[in-house]
Amino acid sequence: MPPKKTTRPFEIRGSPMQGRGAFATRVLAAGVRLCEYGGERLTPAEADARYPENDGKRHHTFLFAIDDDVVIDAGVDNFIAKWINHSCDPNCDAVVEDGRIWIDTIRRIEPGEELAYDYAYALTTRHTPAAKREYPCHCGAKKCRGTILKPKR
Repeated sequence: MPPKKTTRPFEIRGSPMQGRGAFATRVLAAGVRLCEYGGERLTPAEADARYPENDGKRHHTFLFAIDDDVVIDAGVDNFIAKWINHSCDPNCDAVVEDGRIWIDTIRRIEPGEELAYDYAYALTTRHTPAAKREYPCHCGAKKCRGTILKPKR
């Protein structure tokens, strides 16, 4: 008998948060490993060259830094985790283990609920109102920061 084919516990469709998003197709418990955030491995210099800063324009890439030396670009090929949006009140978390990034649930998620984690995008410069406009958040959470930027505390 052939092995049973498993299906992902989420689907990709239009999102009220941002473009496309990932939505649970069944109840998910806390601690479920959903998928890997995979893609092409780049150096920070390669990532900067591929996606130069556009001052004053909205920032958008599928980059995720593992550490100071490796950045994952999920914009290449068809890596499904790139569709998981940011939320200031996330139900998932990005976990780095052995040089790989995994998306895990951090609480119970109901069918139809959008999956999201806090991008906590780090800037080395001051978080000016103009900078925050380049990194907007539209998650709709009660305590939405209005930006995907990591709070400077």
